[in-house]
Amino acid sequence: MVTIMVTKVDEPSKYGVVVMEEATGMVEKFVEKPKIFVGNKINAGIYLLNPSVLDRIQLRPTSIEKEVFPKIAAEQKLFAMVLPGFWMDIGQPRDYITGLRLYLDALRKNTSSKLSSGSHILGNVLVHEIFFVIGEGRLIGPDVAIGPDVW
Repeated sequence: MVTIMVTKVDEPSKYGVVVMEEATGMVEKFVEKPKIFVGNKINAGIYLLNPSVLDRIQLRPTSIEKEVFPKIAAEQKLFAMVLPGFWMDIGQPRDYITGLRLYLDALRKNTSSKLSSGSHILGNVLVHEIFFVIGEGRLIGPDVAIGPDVW
């Protein structure tokens, strides 16, 4: 059994639409970039998989959305849940940067203690706790996130 998170969008024709039974959440089918309106719920890219689902994926480049999920939907074992709150597509570099900026803004407003501070930090910056060396005379930011394996 698989549960996927879906989100409502204004322009579903740009995405793969998930057609589901509202009462049960059972997914009836996926319609990739529909030309005719079939619904406004799209795959949000968050999945809860039974480990046995991994056995269905062949060891080759595979699209889980196009090859695996439709088969599970046909078996009536694919369900969807509407994702509450904000979602955005970050598939393009410009959108990823916008998403990161929005995330850092939300951190500043809700959990500002998680953001880094200091004379070398400009604006909203998130630095992983393991990363601790910032070269002399270097500035970081604004709107930057640095992970644990950065030198």
